[in-house]
Amino acid sequence: MVAGIWLLASWARSVYRKEGVSLMNKVGKIAIVVVLIAAVVVVVAVKKKGTGQTSAPGGGQQIPTDYKPEQLTGKGLPTLIDLGADTCIPCKMMTPILEELKKEYAGRLAVHFLDVRENHNLITLYNVSVIPTQIFYDASGKKLFRHKGFYSKDDILNKFKELGVDLSKTQ
Repeated sequence: MVAGIWLLASWARSVYRKEGVSLMNKVGKIAIVVVLIAAVVVVVAVKKKGTGQTSAPGGGQQIPTDYKPEQLTGKGLPTLIDLGADTCIPCKMMTPILEELKKEYAGRLAVHFLDVRENHNLITLYNVSVIPTQIFYDASGKKLFRHKGFYSKDDILNKFKELGVDLSKTQ
């Protein structure tokens, strides 16, 4: 493909020298359209491969029921869902924080880590553009806040407090 683009550019330069600017503008526009179409095809192919989709009927990756927001939230506890991957450095830095929150706030806060590399469909389900992403829910399951990137324990606790969620007492 690179060789084809190089040949097209070389030909366009030679035409430009011989025919003038107007023909070059036409050739340049055609070349841009061809390159854009090729880029779209590549992006679609990579995205299809990355999401685990297949062309076979019934193919693709299913989201386990217990990963869906309605199963993780609204059970009488405020909930923090952290979406990341075990290969992501900021996500790895979040792991001990999430474990501490689980232990220290057991019975008062539900904390869940969902690996988007293990299940690519979570990216779409939770509308994830950056990992890690933390989503804060109240006890009824209403989404309150979303944060992208590393988030310290103190920042998480302060955000719940700011959102009016009291984690100091048992729900």
